[in-house]
Amino acid sequence: MRPARFTVVTAAAAVAALTAVTGCAEKSAGGAEGTVQVAASDSACGVSKTEFPAGKVTIEVDNKGSKVTEVYVLFPDDRIVAERENIGPGTKATITAEIKAGDYVVNCKPGMKGDGIRQKVKATGGASAKRSPELDAAVAEYRKYVLAQADESLPAVKTFTDAVRAGDVEAAKQAFAPSRRGWERTEPVAESFGDIDPKTDVREDGLEPGQNWTGWHRLEKALWADNKIGDEEKALASQLDTDIAEWHKRVGTAEITPTSMANGAKELLDEVARNKVTGEEDRYSHTDLADFKANVEGADKVYELLKPVAAKNDPQLGKTLDTQFAALDTLLDKHRADKNGYDFTSYDKVGDAERKELSDAVNALAEPLSKLAAAVAK
Repeated sequence: MRPARFTVVTAAAAVAALTAVTGCAEKSAGGAEGTVQVAASDSACGVSKTEFPAGKVTIEVDNKGSKVTEVYVLFPDDRIVAERENIGPGTKATITAEIKAGDYVVNCKPGMKGDGIRQKVKATGGASAKRSPELDAAVAEYRKYVLAQADESLPAVKTFTDAVRAGDVEAAKQAFAPSRRGWERTEPVAESFGDIDPKTDVREDGLEPGQNWTGWHRLEKALWADNKIGDEEKALASQLDTDIAEWHKRVGTAEITPTSMANGAKELLDEVARNKVTGEEDRYSHTDLADFKANVEGADKVYELLKPVAAKNDPQLGKTLDTQFAALDTLLDKHRADKNGYDFTSYDKVGDAERKELSDAVNALAEPLSKLAAAVAK
């Protein structure tokens, strides 16, 4: 899920809003020097300080509102630096991020839809502390992985869109889930660009006012719910090719750090819990388990790359993550139609008890995975 475009808030307005929300001036805010507290509510997004030192920053979010919220740290052009979605009412969340010197925006989105509420902030100082060679290697390897997934996606998407343009409903249905695999494995990186995800992966109930529905799920509805391909669908297939090509073009420029990798892995599990386990993601095709598996694979790849450092800094966390990843993989294997492929049971055939079993396994992994960023930032 990506942040929408917003009206820029003036510095004076940001400070006024901050004072009104937090009830204190910036200089008197509590917390360690590298900690920013965010008080999120249904109508406000208060930050404890509008300036903080560049480097490893801890963002402590307290959702004081009545709605589920999400919090982003954004570059001025709306690319995502760090994020945490699905923060329930009355609950707290911690985001650990590496933030370079410069101007940023903290954005809270109560209800996880709409424009949200912005606060301008600044990271000050010189260059961030140098990372260890192990973490530099992990970032380099993950960048290769992301690029490889994008490379593999181009022909897979074209197989799908060619079938749509040919009017071959059955061939298009067969190609739908494989066309999404690389995207689902690396979705946090794809979402970090802000404007591509809404064109390619939005569901009908996620549309913003005035937004045209394009992308995979619009075509999914045509194939499974309407069982037809018309001129509009053929045009949408070509638009999907264009948008995926743009993702492929940009993906090598993504801002990747060890903490963004770790936070992205947690977001992949949140995506599973929020959309895949519920059956909301692929509601027409019921190919949710293929997306589910790709999300888990993407999270596991991040963990494996960061594991040498994370396990050294927090040995118990490493053992727990090893156990929970293995348990979830074993559970997913129960729903495979073939041992080694991606042909999974149609999700509408998965009963409530089995869905709960999957949900419990996802939650058991998501909780320790939320500590991965802090472990690599030690």
